[in-house]
Amino acid sequence: MYKIVHYGVPLERICSTGKRLHSRMSRKLIIIFFSFALFVLYFAASAQALSPNEILVVANGQEKDGVELARFYMQERQIPSENLLVIQTAANEGIARHFYDDEIAAPVRKFLQDKPNISCLLLFYGMPLRIDGRLSSPKSQEAKQNHTTRRQRDPVASVDSELSLVKVEDAPVDDWVANPYFVKFQRQKTTYKKGQVLMVSRLDGPDAATVRRVITDSLAVEEKGLIGTAYFDARWPEPEKKKKLQGYGLYDNAIHQAARITKPVLPTILDEKGSLFAAGQAPEAALYCGWYSLAKYVDAFEWQQGAVAYHIASAECTTLKKKDSQVWCKRLLEDGVAATIGPVGEPYVQAFPFPQVFFGLLLDGDFTLVEAYSLSLPFISWKMVLIGDPLYQPFRARGVLP
Repeated sequence: MYKIVHYGVPLERICSTGKRLHSRMSRKLIIIFFSFALFVLYFAASAQALSPNEILVVANGQEKDGVELARFYMQERQIPSENLLVIQTAANEGIARHFYDDEIAAPVRKFLQDKPNISCLLLFYGMPLRIDGRLSSPKSQEAKQNHTTRRQRDPVASVDSELSLVKVEDAPVDDWVANPYFVKFQRQKTTYKKGQVLMVSRLDGPDAATVRRVITDSLAVEEKGLIGTAYFDARWPEPEKKKKLQGYGLYDNAIHQAARITKPVLPTILDEKGSLFAAGQAPEAALYCGWYSLAKYVDAFEWQQGAVAYHIASAECTTLKKKDSQVWCKRLLEDGVAATIGPVGEPYVQAFPFPQVFFGLLLDGDFTLVEAYSLSLPFISWKMVLIGDPLYQPFRARGVLP
C-alpha cells in the first residue's frame, strides 16, 4: 500500500496492475508531482516486481523475425513457453479498426480467458503499431452520442494503448480513458477498474537487429546498473507560482521536478532555455526527457548502454520503420537507447507520462519499466506507446535509494 501526501494530508491509495502491483511498496522515495502540489511520498518495504509468468508475449506469424525474437526474449527472461501467442495479421505499421478487432483483439482476449494471472502484454517486432480508420460499428456510434461531455477522439490510436482494455470486450473507443493506475487518479472514480486494465509494452524498432540489441542491452545493464548523465531539456525557467499551472507550463515544470529527483542519484544537467541541446552537448547520456522538436530528432547525445529517453512532442512514434523518418522514437532506438515512449498521433500534452513520476520510479530500483510507465501514464485507449523490455530495471543493481 502506498500513501500520497498532499499538503501534509496522507491519502492512502492502492496501486494495482494485475496481481502484484496493488501490494507493491517502494523504498523511501519523494516524487515531486504536479506543479500545483508537491505531494507524492512513496514509502515502506519493497515487494516482488512483475514476474515473467505474468507476461503474455504476442507475435505476428507474418513476421518471422518477430517470432524468433519473441522466443529469444522468452528464453532469456525465463517466460513460460505457453505464454506465447502467435497471431496472424498483416505486418504493416497501420491497421484498420475492424482488422484490429478481428485479428488482434479477439485472439488476445480469447487467450487471456485461460490465463487469469496475466497482467502485462508484450508486443513484438512485426505487430501493427497504429489503428487507422474511422469508427463505424453501431456500438461505437451509440457510445459517441452518449459521451456528450467528452471530446470526440480522432480515429488514430495505438494498438498498444487499445490492448490495455482488451479484457473489456464492449469498451467504447471514442475518446481517451482515465488510467486507474495513474497516481493522480488513484483516489478518483474511473470508468474502468484496475483489474480490467493490462500493462502493455512492445519490443520493436527499425529492424530486427535493433530489437535484439535492446534486449541484450537491458539484460546486461541490469547486472551492473545504469550509469551516465541525466539530461532534462525544459523550455522556460522554473515558475515561482505553481498552483495554477496547466498544459505546457505544467509539463515544463514536471521536467524541472524530474531533474530535481534525479540529481541526488546521477550527474544531472537541466537546460531551461528555449533551444534544445545541440550536437555534442550531451555526452554519456543515461536518461533524457525534453521538448519540443516535432518529428525532427536532434542528434545531441552519446547514449550509454541501457539508456532510457523520451521526447515530448506530438508524433514521435508515428513510425518505427520509415527509412528517412526523423521521429524521435525511431531515431533514439537507432542511436542506441534501450527504452523510449511516444505517441502515434496528436495526444495533447496532458496525455504524456509525467517525467518526475516515471523516472522517479525507475530510480527507486524496485519497479520495472512497464510498471513505472503504467503509474505515470494519465490515459489509456489513446495514443501512447512504450518501447522496451517490460521487465527492465536499470537501477536495481545500484540500490540507489536505501
